[in-house]
Amino acid sequence: MYQSILREQLELLKSSNQYRTFTTLSRICGQYPLAKLNGERQEPVVVWCSNDYLGMSQHPTVRQHMHQALETYGAGSGGSRNIGGSHELYERLEASLADWHGKEAALVFPTGYGSNDATLQCLLRQIPNCVVVSDALNHASIISGIRATPNERQVFRHNDVEHLEQILSAYPLAQPKLVVFESIYSMDGDIAPIVEIVEVAKRFNALTYLDEVHAVGMYGPRGAGVAAELGIADQIDIIQGTMAKAIGVIGGYIASTRVVVDAVRSFATGFIFTTSLPPAVTAGCLASVEHLKASDNERLRLQHNTALLRERLKQQDIPVMPCSQTHVLPVLVGEAERCRAAAQRLLHTHGVYLQPINYPSVPVGTERFRVNATPNHSQAQIDHLALSIRETFEHFAIPLASQAFASEVA
Repeated sequence: MYQSILREQLELLKSSNQYRTFTTLSRICGQYPLAKLNGERQEPVVVWCSNDYLGMSQHPTVRQHMHQALETYGAGSGGSRNIGGSHELYERLEASLADWHGKEAALVFPTGYGSNDATLQCLLRQIPNCVVVSDALNHASIISGIRATPNERQVFRHNDVEHLEQILSAYPLAQPKLVVFESIYSMDGDIAPIVEIVEVAKRFNALTYLDEVHAVGMYGPRGAGVAAELGIADQIDIIQGTMAKAIGVIGGYIASTRVVVDAVRSFATGFIFTTSLPPAVTAGCLASVEHLKASDNERLRLQHNTALLRERLKQQDIPVMPCSQTHVLPVLVGEAERCRAAAQRLLHTHGVYLQPINYPSVPVGTERFRVNATPNHSQAQIDHLALSIRETFEHFAIPLASQAFASEVA
């Protein structure tokens, strides 16, 4: 009975084009963005949708520090942070992250998903009668943390400050409130109106919680994020980030006041009852963060390659969605089956890896490729990508930009 129930659910998933399959790619150390396609292709493929935005997973300094930590401490951490898992590298990493964001303290989690989920659950459970107000396009980890509590919750339209103001104004000034939003939204590549959101939140006595996972390392002074670039990081109550994207390793964190961080450390079950990051991973994170604080080289090369990629896609009439303001370039396909078929052709005919992004990650009718250049992509690879997407779009009769956006221009 149980097998048949689950099989039926899987068939429904497949019939709606929401079933996810894995493409087995073995990245080649020191040659990123090249990767070997498992068992099917001798020549490497070029990865164009990795979250390793700055290629820091390949950086010699990061790899060296990970090797040294492995030989010094061994493989695992040995336990949770409370029971044997707080090795000396943790203190250094958390101090470095707090300094990065100009906060009093920071707390590291095994994943970015876990840092959102555990922190939001903790805050909403520990602050009595707290109303949480969340952007409509917030990440699944934020939604999970909010839904796990019985707190009253409201959703404001994506990046709509007026709607946020309407919601907050309906509650007494003294009632606790928490506004949760992201700086960069990874499916559209757009940037939140952070200054305006913070101003409204403060006016109505609300805490602000900003997810900077797609911004840390790449924007702002020392790569500290969009809030730092705007000069208002000090006005954000809690900044959340990840070490699995621009930093190039894995792990999540929050940075805030000592009181907030201590409360999460002391009460968040998702932090207390999980094994800590291994020393080698922590060492890699620390080396990467310290490098990105001191080096603008990776950020400048990313900006250059992103601009070049935008130009090449425009020349080929590729429909980059106009919402994009960042390194994330969403290319509109608009139909799930064609998106999947196009991804297969790009991979097997052109040696280009792009993962199809379908519902529920994006709304039906906006299926897309989420493309991003890195500092490691060459001009030849950028040119090849643009030509490959153009050929693939023509092969499947996918509308080009001049067709897809014609009504918007008119």
